[in-house]
Amino acid sequence: MTVDVSKIYLLDVATGASVEAELRDAIEQAQLDDWQTKWRPALLTVLQELARRGVPIDQWPQSWHWDWTQKTTRVQGLLAFRGFSVVALGETQGLAQVDLTKTGREANQRGKPLVYVDYLEAAPWNRPELGAAPRLRGVGSALITAAIALSEDEGFKGRLGLHSLPQADDYYRKIGMTDLGQDVAYQNLRYFEMTSEQARAFFEQEGER
Repeated sequence: MTVDVSKIYLLDVATGASVEAELRDAIEQAQLDDWQTKWRPALLTVLQELARRGVPIDQWPQSWHWDWTQKTTRVQGLLAFRGFSVVALGETQGLAQVDLTKTGREANQRGKPLVYVDYLEAAPWNRPELGAAPRLRGVGSALITAAIALSEDEGFKGRLGLHSLPQADDYYRKIGMTDLGQDVAYQNLRYFEMTSEQARAFFEQEGER
């Protein structure tokens, strides 16, 4: 399989400098190796500190139990499922997996096909909610941009949908997605959609940065 690689730029939070990165339209073994050997130990350190401080488990990072090897193996070879990764400074900075079989719920796009973002995660060192200043900023936006571009390529006009972990709700509101409320059929997670108009606005906003 040929992997499409695009050059993008992230922000080095400490220096304010731009960092060249690759946006890849696949999750390959190198990314899974990084998840296993770099992400998991970094996250374990955070979890051990939270446990030491007596922080309740329901306040831990809500993706702490995700297993990216399992997630990618489960959909391997299925054309309706795609992966994306962001690589910079020699390591994987973010991962996303999307599903092309879902349709819209928002009133103006109900029943229309969209790209459903099954999973999206930045590396532990890029997540401010884990307690330390992130190293790189822009990973999540790059992955959302990739999902919108795929939606355009598939003829879905930029439409996206996703269920958000509570710690990410504010982020999805901030980028202009519509909050359709808690989904009782999906662990009471809030369901968000991006319309074609919201996708255009997101692209314009990203282009101004």
